[in-house]
Amino acid sequence: MQSYKNHTRYFPLHHFVVTPLTLIILAWSLVNLFTVWGTEDLSQAWYFLAIAFVLALLPVIARIYALKTQDRIIRLEMRQRYYEMTGKSFLKLENKLRLSQIVALRFAGDDELLNLLDKAVKDKLRSKEIKKSIKNWQEDRRRV
Repeated sequence: MQSYKNHTRYFPLHHFVVTPLTLIILAWSLVNLFTVWGTEDLSQAWYFLAIAFVLALLPVIARIYALKTQDRIIRLEMRQRYYEMTGKSFLKLENKLRLSQIVALRFAGDDELLNLLDKAVKDKLRSKEIKKSIKNWQEDRRRV
């Protein structure tokens, strides 16, 4: 059963293989640059550093794209859930919430979503506080 304590997700290939390896390559390229400073190999060291920098950016950019897409889907899901529960548009409330609050509210079950939503708007709850307030946690094991 998913809860506040265990809802954080890691993608092992991204978090523990690709990202660390690209950071190691970037660090190695920096060390190499300073090692050859003042020699004729300097241009090649700059070249390797540029390649390493681009390689280090790739997993970050891929992660950002995935998270932005996920955030859009969560907003759409919350709009649909709110409409199904109330018959009203979520836009008015959505404009009073930060994206992090909407993402946190996504974990609330239908039986407590509306009350928690009102409380989040009224009390300006942070996403962490919202998640800790959830009693009927709605699992999401397909997140990025």
